[in-house]
Amino acid sequence: MEKINKLQFKLNKIYYYLFKERFDKKIDFDFPHDVNRWDLIQKLINSNNFKNYLEIGCDGDDSFSKIRVENKVGVDPYSGGNFRGTSDYFFSKNNNKFDCIFIDGLHEYSQVYKDIKNSLDVLTDNGIILLHDCLPTTLHKQAVPRYKNIWNGDVWKCIVYYRTLKNIDIVTCKIDQGISAIRKIHNKDCLDLNIADFKKLKFKDFYYNYQKYMRILEYKDFLRYIKN
Repeated sequence: MEKINKLQFKLNKIYYYLFKERFDKKIDFDFPHDVNRWDLIQKLINSNNFKNYLEIGCDGDDSFSKIRVENKVGVDPYSGGNFRGTSDYFFSKNNNKFDCIFIDGLHEYSQVYKDIKNSLDVLTDNGIILLHDCLPTTLHKQAVPRYKNIWNGDVWKCIVYYRTLKNIDIVTCKIDQGISAIRKIHNKDCLDLNIADFKKLKFKDFYYNYQKYMRILEYKDFLRYIKN
């Protein structure tokens, strides 16, 4: 993970409050403590007999080191994984297909948008893309530019955008800061939104619409849905 000093955090916070948004309401998602992202990833790999796994953004290898699969590639420009470089650079060089892709890189809309788009291009027909940090609970956890250590970024905005597409189905599992799953199948609940620029969505929009935007399921319900 790229390190940002305290002064930069302060400057980012001032900028965000002056020019972006002020909103103090919070969401209590009550995430369970007995299941996390690598449990879900491994469950999906095992139940679908996936062979090829890609992880974007490995940092300290919290997830990557725990995943057991025949072939795995971890991409990170700073640490962890087994491919040193940005996700853009990796996708420009990659010729392989993957069954399961976990996106946990730079949590900013513009980059996540590209990571999803590039991942869809290398995803097998029956594969699945998982995205971490999709359910921020407060304004500061999703603020871009970032000004807090604990940070989800605005990944959620990409989920909203891709849920408007007819050939992409997305649901969000309510565990570990929110894990959204993308599959290349017919969108069973397509969002009909009149939004010119999804990047400009506010946390206030998320707060009042997160159920509609994210299609949130509890862990067991999520597994049943993905299985069908």
